[in-house]
Amino acid sequence: MQITLKLNASLSVYLPEEAEKHAIRLTISPTDTVSSILAKFSVPKELTHLILLNGTYLDEAEREISRFSNGDTLAVWPPVAGG
Repeated sequence: MQITLKLNASLSVYLPEEAEKHAIRLTISPTDTVSSILAKFSVPKELTHLILLNGTYLDEAEREISRFSNGDTLAVWPPVAGG
């Protein structure tokens, strides 16, 4: 199955060179989880603050469950400081 992975802001450095606009299409296994996908790209867990699957927030527990469908979009943002 294929999904789109978007690593936003400073996380984009973990994407391969062929990525465009902070995103890449991936072919994944039905058993892949958010955590396993991010581990394949060596994205440090502590840098994955906001994770959305098709625009819906995933909490820590949901990141360990295999729940992808063909065509999904997984978007990840690092912690952001501001004021």
